[in-house]
Order: sequence, then structure tokens, then C-alpha cells
Amino acid sequence: MLNSVFSAFLMYSRIPMPKVEWSEKNRRYALGFFPLVGAVSGLLLMLWRVVCTWLGTGQFIFAAGAVFLPVLVTGGIHLDGFCDVSDARASYADKEKKLEIMKDPHIGSFAVMKLCLYLIIQTALFSQIYSLKSTAVTACSYVLSRAVSGMTAVTFRSAKNSGLLYSFTKPAHKKITLAMEAVFASAAVIVSVILSPVQGISASAAAVLVLLYHRYAAYRDFGGITGDLCGWFLQVCEIAALGAIVFLKG
Repeated sequence: MLNSVFSAFLMYSRIPMPKVEWSEKNRRYALGFFPLVGAVSGLLLMLWRVVCTWLGTGQFIFAAGAVFLPVLVTGGIHLDGFCDVSDARASYADKEKKLEIMKDPHIGSFAVMKLCLYLIIQTALFSQIYSLKSTAVTACSYVLSRAVSGMTAVTFRSAKNSGLLYSFTKPAHKKITLAMEAVFASAAVIVSVILSPVQGISASAAAVLVLLYHRYAAYRDFGGITGDLCGWFLQVCEIAALGAIVFLKG
């Protein structure tokens, strides 16, 4: 179990962890611990809110830091998936060609445009997060997005029998992983609703809507999911939840 925790953090974050053997045994429960990376990002976000309030900095400084912190924690692995999927979908090619485009290490113009728009919108939304309570609900969405992403990884059809995601899902104990993800997801929703019923429910509803679209679009465009598509889902899920938190304050 501990090696699975290390494997999850070594793969999905840049947080220093003890090196473990890259084996199927050590990856058996790694996806189940994926939401812990979101918990770390969420805690750092809350700490940043406290620091900004204490220092009396402007909202733009807080927003810039809030956008930067998850990238610092993850190394941008999910944004990379977002960019790859953006380029592939913009090609309007067939499924096989889209999968090839996602493997291309170079970034295309459509990905650059969508990434810039994403970061601008995310910064604008974070500039409207004033309270520690709203920040905490946003932090819960980091856990929820990863828990749901982990669920989709072990339940949705895979677009290909290779790649990074496949290396995690193939050895995964699916029933235990689903149970772990369900616990994390439930905890994130419950805590967010307790903190702010309207914001918690709206953020959770936004995540569900993104999930439904993700399954439909992934099967339609690629024939299943890949690691890049999971990254795309995570990023869109988080910004949708953030938007719900900002616009539905109750």
C-alpha cells in the first residue's frame, strides 16, 4: 500500500518521494491514492489564501498564485494532456489519426490558444475567490476531480492497449480502487457541502456534467479514454467547479 502511495505521487506530482520499483505490484493501488495529490494541492491553495489575507495582497496576486500552485505540484502533467487533446480534436481527423496526434510531443497552435484562454479564465475566476471557505470548497474539487478521473480510468473503455494510463489500469485491483475513489469523492462532496451547501452542491453538479460530456466525447472522438483524455477531463472538471463556486455563492 505504501509503495502504491509513493507510485501515485511519483507519477502524478513533482513532490519528492522515496524511489520505488516500477512494478505492477507497486502500482496495484496507485490510482486509488491519486486524490491525495489533489489534497496536497488543495491544502497549499488554502495556505496561500491565508498568506495573501495576512499580507493584504491584491486579488490578482492571489489568483496568479492559485493558478501556479497546482502546476508546481503536478509539473503540468494534466495541462499537457489538455493540450494534446485540444490539438487532436482541432484536427477533425479520424480516431486513429487523433490518437497519433496526441502522441506528438510538439504543441500545436490550437493547443496554445486553448491553453491561454484556459489560464486567463482560471485566473479571472480565482480573482473572485475572497474567503477561506470558498477556497476550501475549491480545494475539495481538486480531490473530487482526481477521484472521478480515477474511477473513469478503471471503468471506461480504453482507446488503446498501451501507454501510461494502461500501465496503471492493467495491474490495478479494480474493485478496491473504485471503493477507494468512491470514499475520496464522497468525502470531498460532503466536506464541501458542509462548508457551503450551495457552492458544494453546484461544484459537484458541475463535475457530474463534465463527466457525462467526457464519456460521450471520448467514445465519439477516440473510441475510449487515454491518459491525455483523463488529464483533459481533470482540467475541465476543475475549472467548471471553480466557475460554479464563483457564480453560485448562495
